[in-house]
Amino acid sequence: MSRNQYVSGAVIRRLPRYYRFLGELLDKNITRISSKELAELMSLTASQIRQDLNCFGGFGQQGYGYNVSLLREEIGKILGLDRKFKTILVGVGNLGRAFSANIDFAGSGFELCAMFDNNPDVVGTVINGVTVKDAAEIESFCGENNPDVAILCVPSEAAQQLADRLITCGITSFWNFTHYDIKLDHPEAVVESVHLTDSLMALCYQVKDIKSPAKE
Repeated sequence: MSRNQYVSGAVIRRLPRYYRFLGELLDKNITRISSKELAELMSLTASQIRQDLNCFGGFGQQGYGYNVSLLREEIGKILGLDRKFKTILVGVGNLGRAFSANIDFAGSGFELCAMFDNNPDVVGTVINGVTVKDAAEIESFCGENNPDVAILCVPSEAAQQLADRLITCGITSFWNFTHYDIKLDHPEAVVESVHLTDSLMALCYQVKDIKSPAKE
C-alpha cells in the first residue's frame, strides 16, 4: 500500500476484528477460508471483505480463498503489532490498574514500560511486573527512555495539564480515557479516545427498543 493512499477509519477499525477472527480460526486448525465463509462468521459481506483487504493488496487467491495464517500475519504487520511501541500509563486508580493487569499490550503492538501516579500509597507498588513511579518523574523518565505512547486514566480535571506535559516531553500518541479532547489543543496528536459511558448509553438506546413498556 502506498503511504499516500487513503484508508478510511471504518476499514482500519475492522482490521482488529479480522485479526481476532483469523486467530480463532487458527485455534480450530482451519488453514484456509473463502471470503464468503469469513463474511458469514463476521456478519459482513464477501464484497466488503474483499474491498477492505484490497486496500492493502488483496492477499486472496481465486479458487483458493485466503491462507488464514498468512493473512493474519499480514494484517498484524499492517496494524503494526510487530513494532512494540514503548508505552506509559498515567493514573493507576481502579481503571488504570485493571488495564495494566489485564490488557495484552505485547499482543497489541505495545510495551508497557512504566506507570505513574501521584498517590503515595500507590507509588512503589508493582503491577504485572511494572513498578509504579511518582508522577513527578514523568519528565526525567521520558527524557531517558523516549516513550511513544501514553495511556491517560486520570480524572478529567487533571487531563489537560497532563496532556500538555506529555506533549512537551515528546509524546504525541495517546490512548485517552478522560473526557478531555486532546486534539482540541494539540491537533498534531494521534488520539484514540475511549468513552465507556458513551458505549453504555448506545447499548441503552438499543435495549430500550426491545424492553419498551407495553402501550396502554
